[in-house]
Amino acid sequence: MHELIAAPFLNDYLLLRPGNASGVKIRAHHYLELRQAVAADKSVPEWLRKVAHGRWGLDLDSQRPSETLLIREPSPYGHGRASYEVNNGCNWACDHCVYGTKRHEGLAWPAREQLLHVLRDAGILWIELGGGECTIDRHFPDTYTLAYDLGMMVEILTNGSTLFRPHMLDLLTMRRPYRVTLSVYGATENTFDGFTNRRGAFKKFMRGLAAAREAGLPLSLSVVVTRENAHEAPAMRALATRFASRVREYSHMSPTFAGGSEPLAQQAPEYLHRTTPFTGCDAGHTSLNVNPFGLASVCKVSRDHPIPLLKEGVAGLSRLGDIADRALQRHSGCSGCTLQKTCTTCMPLVTLYRRAGSPLNRYCQHT
Repeated sequence: MHELIAAPFLNDYLLLRPGNASGVKIRAHHYLELRQAVAADKSVPEWLRKVAHGRWGLDLDSQRPSETLLIREPSPYGHGRASYEVNNGCNWACDHCVYGTKRHEGLAWPAREQLLHVLRDAGILWIELGGGECTIDRHFPDTYTLAYDLGMMVEILTNGSTLFRPHMLDLLTMRRPYRVTLSVYGATENTFDGFTNRRGAFKKFMRGLAAAREAGLPLSLSVVVTRENAHEAPAMRALATRFASRVREYSHMSPTFAGGSEPLAQQAPEYLHRTTPFTGCDAGHTSLNVNPFGLASVCKVSRDHPIPLLKEGVAGLSRLGDIADRALQRHSGCSGCTLQKTCTTCMPLVTLYRRAGSPLNRYCQHT
């Protein structure tokens, strides 16, 4: 099993250690040197020994390149990051969920295996496995293992309900993710269980969270504040900072990805505040989203004109950049708006709000 990954990433070359979010930028000739060293199974270059020891405390003195290094080949497609919705099914029933109807359905293993190879060939180096609740998918262990073994840096989005199970801990400690992200929905059992509409959810969450910390997994916690749990927001923040150094807070509720308005009712008005202006993004050009059926889209929000990766293969992604550019163009009432430069909402998200019949104050400055 590889200790390090040497990979092209957009216009750079990176040296990465699985399970660790930090990396080292290397020069093109160093990448080529490592590629040749693995092909010939020569000794590890001295500069690599120093870098590995200095950055990660890794001792490569007795290892051959073929034993410790995985070389990612260059890709002409220019993509570096992907989110993959393994399965939109979930064992919880949160009212704020953007997936709407959460069905347990996805690709069978042969098709999923093909999909992961397509993403590897597209140049995907960082992959986020989510859902739904990805860890309850029956093919999740194989999906995670193959993504890791193909040389991808893996993050999982999970509600934590399975993290205490021995087989899950074995999987994640043998092949370590660079990040495990969980959401905090309450600081007490009553609030958390009410939020998820599942009795016992809080106990499973806390048990999984404690097991993940005990195993030394790199944790990130998202504090989700709605009208149902806003009274516990300070306690939720305190809980999160006890377990993780990386804590994010989310308070803006969005429509479902199909344009359903149900999550909007969960918005806590006192937490509805302006964010930073949207100045564009590289979604569709350097990153993409894949749904449970292998359809690639610009991102999780912008899902129009999806590309069937299992049918078209990696070459189909050549159209994604143009789809993204069209999706971001302001239209309808936004096309002539004088406040575009300070608008905080991208056009695909505006479109979802409109489909959901949302009040303007959720997404527009004019209110």
